[in-house]
Amino acid sequence: MIRQPIPAAHPGAAANALLGALLLSAFLFMPASAEDAEPLDVDTLLAEARDLELEEAASRNEFRSLDEDVQALKKEVLDLNRDLFLLEEELLFPANSQVAFFISMDVGEYFELDSVQLKINGKEVANYLYTEREAGALVRGGVHRLHMANLKTGDHELVAIFTGSGPNARDYRRGATLNFDKGIGAKYMELEITDRVAKQQPEFVIREWE
Repeated sequence: MIRQPIPAAHPGAAANALLGALLLSAFLFMPASAEDAEPLDVDTLLAEARDLELEEAASRNEFRSLDEDVQALKKEVLDLNRDLFLLEEELLFPANSQVAFFISMDVGEYFELDSVQLKINGKEVANYLYTEREAGALVRGGVHRLHMANLKTGDHELVAIFTGSGPNARDYRRGATLNFDKGIGAKYMELEITDRVAKQQPEFVIREWE
């Protein structure tokens, strides 16, 4: 037996169904004698159907309004979380002593990043293992904040050790070192990985943002 497709419901379907049911009920319970029969009030049935349709429209509007309120509340929560996060950072890392370290990549053939280890004044402060998705985001131009620290004014030594796959898919481990002076105010350092086409090798550079 071939099943016919069920037509999709439209906004007035419930009202039309109620009208049909009321008409059918009026017909089934119609008195047997024409003398006892009362005239069928079609206007009343139509009014009831219209009332039901209006109630359905009001319910849809109420649901739409509730959904908009939920979305607005979600946005307020996200904004509040962001503000709390920024406030926490300001408390933990005051601008006068704050130092932030970022990773960026501009590579193609010569290096695939696996992890970065960061040392400040001989002490390990970060060791981050990158997923394939995160490494891909860096290659596409993303920048990752690897670490934030509080440092006193004066001279400091930064050592970054990069681990990954180098030319010919061989294991590759290379370090970069930078001595820098921490003055008053926040300082931002970028650990940049680039392709050195002339030597067909990756290059690792640490530089300060102006």
